[in-house]
Order: sequence, then structure tokens, then C-alpha cells
Amino acid sequence: MPTTPKLIRGYEVVIGLENHVQLSTQSKIFSGSSTAFGAAPNTQASPVDLALPGTLPVLNRAAVERAIRFGLAVGAKVAPLSIFARKNYFYPDLPKGYQISQFEIPVVQGGAVEFFVGDVKHKVNLTRAHLEEDAGKSLHEDYHGQSGIDLNRAGTPLLEIVSEPDMRSGAEAAEYAKTLHALVMWLGICDGNMQEGSFRCDVNVSVRKPGEPFGTRREIKNLNSFRFLVDAVNYEVNWQIDEIEDGRKIQQATVLYNPDTGETRAMRSKEDSADYRYFPDPDLPPLVIAPEWVERVKGEMPELPAVMARRFIEVDGLPEYDATMMTQSLATARYYEAAKAAGATPKLVANWVMGEISKRLNASGGEIDAAPVGPELLAKLIGRISDGTISNNAAKQVFEVLWTGEASDVDAVIEAKGLKQVSDTGAIEAILDEVLAANQKSVDEFRAGKDKAFNALVGQAMKATKGKANPALVNELLKKKLG
Repeated sequence: MPTTPKLIRGYEVVIGLENHVQLSTQSKIFSGSSTAFGAAPNTQASPVDLALPGTLPVLNRAAVERAIRFGLAVGAKVAPLSIFARKNYFYPDLPKGYQISQFEIPVVQGGAVEFFVGDVKHKVNLTRAHLEEDAGKSLHEDYHGQSGIDLNRAGTPLLEIVSEPDMRSGAEAAEYAKTLHALVMWLGICDGNMQEGSFRCDVNVSVRKPGEPFGTRREIKNLNSFRFLVDAVNYEVNWQIDEIEDGRKIQQATVLYNPDTGETRAMRSKEDSADYRYFPDPDLPPLVIAPEWVERVKGEMPELPAVMARRFIEVDGLPEYDATMMTQSLATARYYEAAKAAGATPKLVANWVMGEISKRLNASGGEIDAAPVGPELLAKLIGRISDGTISNNAAKQVFEVLWTGEASDVDAVIEAKGLKQVSDTGAIEAILDEVLAANQKSVDEFRAGKDKAFNALVGQAMKATKGKANPALVNELLKKKLG
């Protein structure tokens, strides 16, 4: 784990995240109303969601099971008893005038998330994850200067995941958020749709001189893009440093990020927990989770990314970094395993997934499970490299044709483009004899100890065969001829 964070203008950046994960239940956390997205305003708000007099909340068991699943996945303690509390604040889209959440005793306590930034491994500790209900939504467009309230989201089940302030850059925070996003989707507890608000990031940012106490934090609310997260943090860090350097104190605040201007702006002063006047909700008894319930959920869990990565290391021989990349999402893991099952060498599959495939998916914004080159097709292409039919460079040409959809058969592309390698020993030896005769200076330099001369001779041989000679065979035969 890195111990010396990079400083920005002489300051250390301190970042913690709060992620609101919408749980994949059919109904809301305290009522039977649907959680389906896209319904007409206020058509999915029951009397319980509207806080009509005399209504009482009833906890959704499926939401609790998803919280247990997350706690087990991050190595946290699943509390045998947790308490629901009322978080009091007054917004038009909060019908009750308070939000039912958890405060002093959350359902998930502790845990950690590990991930890579580049090829450096990081670990972020978690403070807690607690169950709560979402608020409604204020609508400000198309209302002729007025605002409307849609309470369809009111009561939607959320798991709020709170990290320790362990991150030291926007890039690190984004990779943590990506890993968390992939994990909740892997577990099946969230659909991960950031555009629909299923996974939202609140980022707490402060700066300090190395060795000093934590600075005053400002919270950037409701980021729904990993790119925006990085941009918002970078702007906020420089803004805070400018304020301090100009002799002004940072005021604790909640801020919003405007992606059009690339700036953050203060929305309101930031409340502390005392301002919310938390107290146990008298309408809800303590949540009791028996050990048998936890064991049952554990038995129904999918193979976790860390466990799968360890298997890829021990069974397939992948380096730790490669194994982690192959388990960064369930779709990637399935793609890798399918290509491997089709006969491809595991390390070569990982190289292609991390290389050519990732490059194209990043450019297009696509997902690997919809990649134009499926795992079986990639396995066949890798097989043609392994059996010496084509070189790595030729394989990239074939891959380009397959990816663009111009053809769908590896061998047909190889034949049509004339990419088959020359692996005939006699033919290559004849070419090497001609190369050696025409490049006596390079031969003399090699025998005088200049290794670069050998590469020059290999280059001449490949040029003579228009790149079709088997490079490994060229190297082997040339070494024999040079003694």
C-alpha cells in the first residue's frame, strides 16, 4: 500500500466517500409500493410513503438481505442488532419531515475495499453501511417558474456506504467508486444505473499540510459519473488551496458540481449530526439478524471477486494485477472464463482483454458482454498465434477486421489478407543466407559483441519476408548461423 501520497501545491488531499446504493428490491423499504423507474409522477407513492396519519412502516426483508450480502463481501461485521432512527430535516420532497435511517448502530460495521490505481494496489477502510429510505424529488423544469414534487422515489431502499478518509487523489477516489460500483452489481444488490440514480457518490474533500490535523471538509453532492468525480475533486482541491493561500478559512459546506463550467459552488452550510436531532424511530423495533440468517445468505452468495482472483492466480498462473483486472466486473470475469474454456491460454486472454479490447471499449463506451469480438472468437484468434499461423502484429490486423464487423471468421481473414506466417525452416534459412551475405558489416559487429547488430539482422530478415516469417524461428535459426 502506498505510504507517501503525492502532494498538490504542497498540500495533502484527504478524501472520503459516501455512496448511496439503491437496493434491487421490487418494493420500497417500508411499504409495498413499486420501485420501478420511469413511472408518471406520484403514481408509486402509497399512504406510508406520503406519511399520512395513522400509517406505520414495515421493514422490507429483501433490503436487509442485500445489506447482509454486502457486509459479508467486504469482510465487515453484520450487526446482530441495529437501530432505525429518525433524521430530522425539512425539505419539500421529504413528506414526513424526517428520514428513516440508521445512526448509532448501523447494520454493517467496518470492512474494506481493495483496488488498483495503475499497477499500485490500494485499500480503503469502510466506517459503516446503513439502511435508509430515499427522499422524493423536486422538479424545477416545465413548471412555469414553479417547482413540482415527485414522491415516487420516497421510501426507495438505500444502502449508504461510508468510507474512512483514506483516499489522497481524485483518481484514487474514482477507482474506489468504480470498484464499489462493480461489487454491488456483482452481488446483485444494485443495478448500478448511475443515470437513473441507482448509484450516487457524495465526496468529502479537505486539504492540509503534511503532518497537520485534518482540514475542514466540503461535501460534493450527487455525482453520477466517475469522470465528473475526478474533475470535481480536482477543482475543489485547487479552490480550497487558493482560499487558504489567500488567508481565508474554509467553511464547512455542501457543494454542487457543474459539469458545464467544471466548477463547484456552495449550496448550503454543512450540518453536523447534532443538527439532525437523531433519535430511535418509535414505529420500528430493533432489527435483529440471527446468525442462521447470515449463514443462509452466505451460502447463497456468488463467488466473490477476491476469491475468484485468487483462483485465477493459483490455477491459471495469472499475476495479481491481471487477476484483479479480470474480476473488475462480473461480465469481464465471464468473458475471460469463456475464452479460457474455448482453449485459449489464460495469460494471453488477460493480455488481450486488458489491451486491445479495453482500448476499444473505453473509446466506444461499450460493455464487454456486448463486444463485437466474443470470447470464443478471441480464443480462436489466440489459437492462431499460439500455433504459429500468424504473428502478434498480424493478429492485431485480424482483430481490427473482426471488431469492425467486416468479417466473422478468423481463418478467412488470415487467408484474405495473406497474413499466414512462413514457418518453413528451409525457406527461412535460404532468406537468412541472403541477409547475412548482404550485411557483412552487421555480422562483424555482432561477432565483436554488439548485440544491436543481431536485431538489425532480424529486421532485415523480416523485411525480406514482408513480415511473414515466424519471428521466433528467425531468431533461433539466425543464432545458429552466427554461431
